[in-house]
Amino acid sequence: MSILRIPLTAGLFLALPLAALADPQSECSVDATSQIEIGTCLETAARLADATVQSALEFALQSAQELDDVTGRKSSVPALTTAQAGWEAYRTAHCDFVGTTYGGGSGTGIAIQSCRIALARARADDLMRYVQ
Repeated sequence: MSILRIPLTAGLFLALPLAALADPQSECSVDATSQIEIGTCLETAARLADATVQSALEFALQSAQELDDVTGRKSSVPALTTAQAGWEAYRTAHCDFVGTTYGGGSGTGIAIQSCRIALARARADDLMRYVQ
């Protein structure tokens, strides 16, 4: 990927509407009338959020590789790979915890999915800070 494409892509991430930064459950509750509809909406939002993280990670890895190439060190890519694995473990553990706060009620799955989406959005934003 060309370095010239990175600022354009970064700009696209920054151009997300404010609704993209809102609580996922609230976003899905606007048009949904049941937990099933909210769950379906959240599944779609989760796929998009995860794809966004993957895209941002690819850009960040490319920048890390360029840094490693320029400095002659092999430290940025492995560090980012380790950080991403740690983030994935954190997201799973934290969102599972959030689910426990619902006491096994019917909103547990919605809470877990909303948590995963919110953290994915934040992770994509964080990863894009390291794209050069």
